[in-house]
This record gives sequence, structure tokens and C-alpha cells, in this order.
Amino acid sequence: QVHLVESGGGLVPAGGSLRLSCAASGRIFSSTFMGWFRQAPGKEREFVAGIRWGVGNTFYADSVKGRFTISRSSAENTVYLQMNSLKPEDTSVYYCGADRGGYSTVHSTYDYWGQGTQVTVSS
Repeated sequence: QVHLVESGGGLVPAGGSLRLSCAASGRIFSSTFMGWFRQAPGKEREFVAGIRWGVGNTFYADSVKGRFTISRSSAENTVYLQMNSLKPEDTSVYYCGADRGGYSTVHSTYDYWGQGTQVTVSS
């Protein structure tokens, strides 16, 4: 069993930065894929960024490439999402998820989710 807790959301002006954290309790296997998703009201949950826990390969949605950076700390059992050059369209609830089956950009395959953290970017 894995328990995920996100933090770090808030209100920032356009062009600003935020760093989200996802603290995991329980065993994270090297084959686990950790993903950040976001979901705006009335929209599907969409993939933002992901990282292979063991080797650290990273993957990004086109909409955030060059602006967001995902990383992980094995010592702290934590995944981070550094978000720079934020835009109003980045406003959403951001969720951290864990997929025991490996790489996935599809939210329905994920086994564990955090409660989400709100990110609001003002124009």
C-alpha cells in the first residue's frame, strides 16, 4: 500500500513559479512510474509529467515542456514538480499518482493517488 500527499500549491501571478511536492509512504519499487496530472473543472484528468522511480527517466506533456521539471528523491521518498513561467491555463488541481505497472500517461492505469493541491495562476 502506498499513501501519497501533495503540497506546495497556491496562487501566483502569470510568469511566476511554484514547486509541488508529493510525499510517499510505503514501499516504492524501482519499476513504479510516478506521474503528475492535473484536472480543471469539467475536464478530464490530464498527464503533465512523469518519472521512472528506479532510473529517473522523465517524460512531459508538450504543453509544459521547457517550463516544468519533475524530479525525485529516493532518500526522502518524494517526487517534485518545479513549475516555472506559469500561465493562467496551468490553473488546475494537481494530483500525484503511482503506477506499479510502469510508464503510463493514462490516469485510469494508476494504482494510487494523492488528494490533490490547487494551483491558481492569475493573469
